[in-house]
Amino acid sequence: MKLSSIIPAPELHYFTLLLVTGLYTPGRGEITSLDAGNIDDILNSAGVALVNFYADWCRFSQMLHPIFEEASNIVREEYPDATQVVFARVDCDQHSDIAQRYRISKYPTLKLFRNGMMMKREYRGQRSVTAIADFIRQQKVDPIKETVNLEEISTIDRSRRTIIGYFEKRDSDNYRTYEKVANILRDDCVFLAAFGDVSKPERFSGDNIIYKPMGENTPDMVYMGSLTNFDLSYAWTQDKCVPLVREITFENGEELTEEGIPFLILFHLKDDTDSLEKFQQEVARQLISEKGSINFLHADCDKFRHPLLHIQKTPADCPVIAIDSFRHMYVFPEFSDLAVPGKLRQFVLDLHSGKLHREFHHGPDPTDSTPGQLEENREVASSPPESSFQKLAPSETRYTILRDRDEL
Repeated sequence: MKLSSIIPAPELHYFTLLLVTGLYTPGRGEITSLDAGNIDDILNSAGVALVNFYADWCRFSQMLHPIFEEASNIVREEYPDATQVVFARVDCDQHSDIAQRYRISKYPTLKLFRNGMMMKREYRGQRSVTAIADFIRQQKVDPIKETVNLEEISTIDRSRRTIIGYFEKRDSDNYRTYEKVANILRDDCVFLAAFGDVSKPERFSGDNIIYKPMGENTPDMVYMGSLTNFDLSYAWTQDKCVPLVREITFENGEELTEEGIPFLILFHLKDDTDSLEKFQQEVARQLISEKGSINFLHADCDKFRHPLLHIQKTPADCPVIAIDSFRHMYVFPEFSDLAVPGKLRQFVLDLHSGKLHREFHHGPDPTDSTPGQLEENREVASSPPESSFQKLAPSETRYTILRDRDEL
């Protein structure tokens, strides 16, 4: 039977091109289709899983299918154990509940999972067989560096957060849990491990894990929980490796915007560590309960001059605190107000309640105005500046989710 009799002409041309260029090998793709009944079991049992969230009507989803399958073929030859690496896909039209669960907003989207946990950094590289295969190879590199001499510990880079595990032997449940945690948090901390006689001086009462914070004079912290309890180990390590207040850069801005929650940002000069420390302390003191509803960030004033201009500020005005809601930007009155108990928290609560937006348009709420001032305030009220950090989000032309969009 001729291909033209079963494949329409446009698709046949594309299919033929893939065959000629060696991007597609028919009949070899091993892609697991996920649904509500199998997704948890399959992802939880996979060391690494790359999941293609797609829609059949999306032209770019159609174009990615053969490339994704061939990348799967190549990786499977290198990692034949089906639990090491899984290539999977979700038809988001058929399984909208799964798409909502993982906040899929554009097709096709490639999400990376480790032991069932979705990583923040999705795959945004080139959509080619080589690039996808290389990405998986990078994910399979062991994130733990073995320490062969404890003297090496004294020379570690204290500008980075470091976790060190001391184990009697590598083949143990303690180390396997540590390894699992390290793989998930590999982008956030440096992980080291020492074994046997090398680690013995540090194993006074058995295997243990310590955290070395940034800074030469900062004291170490010891993990006191069960070494085989993954949930406890992960929670402790994440708390140490992922700071409450993260730095936003042009490199990570895209992934931060994709988390989909507003930013509370301290703009400060690079060398102004005092302001950053005060901001971190107040965020921890006043806003720890808001973690998950807003991202706490700090940004270099010089690098992010443009957002400052949006709120009529310059690096000379720093430190400056602002909220970017992805619709508008709102400025915290004065940095010195940070010391006023509860004021930073109220600023964030006013965002969630809509008060910040409402007052920009209509002036202070009646309860915040003295008699006779409300109408005057309404006359001078203006719209807040538009969001600036929203522009760091992925390009609207990179993917498609709208049926009438046809550009890449």
